[in-house]
Amino acid sequence: MEPKEERIDPRVLRTRQLLKNAVVELLEEMDIEKITVNRIAERASINRVTFYLHYKDLPDMLEKMADEMVENIQQVVSDNPEEAGKEDWPLLENLLKHIQANARLYKVTLTFRQSTIFTDRLVALIEEMIISRLERNGNNSGTPESMIQRDIAIWYGSAALIGTVVKWLRRDMPYTPAYLARQITMLRSQ
Repeated sequence: MEPKEERIDPRVLRTRQLLKNAVVELLEEMDIEKITVNRIAERASINRVTFYLHYKDLPDMLEKMADEMVENIQQVVSDNPEEAGKEDWPLLENLLKHIQANARLYKVTLTFRQSTIFTDRLVALIEEMIISRLERNGNNSGTPESMIQRDIAIWYGSAALIGTVVKWLRRDMPYTPAYLARQITMLRSQ
């Protein structure tokens, strides 16, 4: 017998989405220090008490949004396991398509300076992916890559990718995910 998957009431999901949308809108308009639970509830057209049924406070909400962001990205990346061992660009393209489809959320969460929670979580996830890739490919001694210190390669790879995605978002995504993924992959192979 399969374990039952717990279903969340659609009203709860709808309310949480309204709250997330309200936070994103408010972050587009003002600094995080000026955002209050009252403003969020008002923007979401819900009662303030309803906010507290879902989150302890704004930091708790941001933590949960960051967790959800990481889960969504992990889902996107793991949806195509057959591509994991092949070229990197299709996997990267899927990630960029996901970011493009949720551009408003990613633009505001990855580019606002008052809190680094989203960027920090994304860096950790990308570092895990790079470590996994390095372990999968092994250490080819004798190649120039094997002379690069592992931790420096991980720092550089994650910072370069996130920096590129942030610039792409800030410039309103002038390149398609496919084109950008191929360009990043070619840069990494140089």
